[in-house]
Amino acid sequence: MTTITSAALSPRQLAGKVGKLAAAPREWMSRVRLSPDERWYERLHADDQYEIWLISWLPGQGTGFHDHGGSAGAFGVVWGTLEEHQAGTRTRAPGRLHPVTAAPVSAGRIRSFGPEYIHDVRNTSQAVAVSVHAYSPPLNEMTRYDLTGNGLVVLDTEAAS
Repeated sequence: MTTITSAALSPRQLAGKVGKLAAAPREWMSRVRLSPDERWYERLHADDQYEIWLISWLPGQGTGFHDHGGSAGAFGVVWGTLEEHQAGTRTRAPGRLHPVTAAPVSAGRIRSFGPEYIHDVRNTSQAVAVSVHAYSPPLNEMTRYDLTGNGLVVLDTEAAS
């Protein structure tokens, strides 16, 4: 018996999914929660091809540097502004120092990326932020990194939940 696996979506296709859901707040607005302990998140969609998450961020909350375990992704901000720091890719990152770039991602903006991407997303503003994230294939693990003077150092790899 042959198993048919759905093809992964491209970063551009994921950006389209994020944009469509972000433009339909009636589908998710009542689900937004705020947590003083950490960012709050809820998976809104999951199938064999992709998944979509809703995340809320209080001021000062962030992800730390991480990858997406080989999944491509996209995220869009629907309220507020987040700041994205990008520091290399999984194939070039560990143990090497690469310039870290930082860019604001404000409401209405969508960022998409390939499966090797490493970044840190933070709410550096004084206001609440809400974002929609999509990954394909669905996340199965994430590796977390620490940025040191010598580059990114792997902290741990965890199963996605």
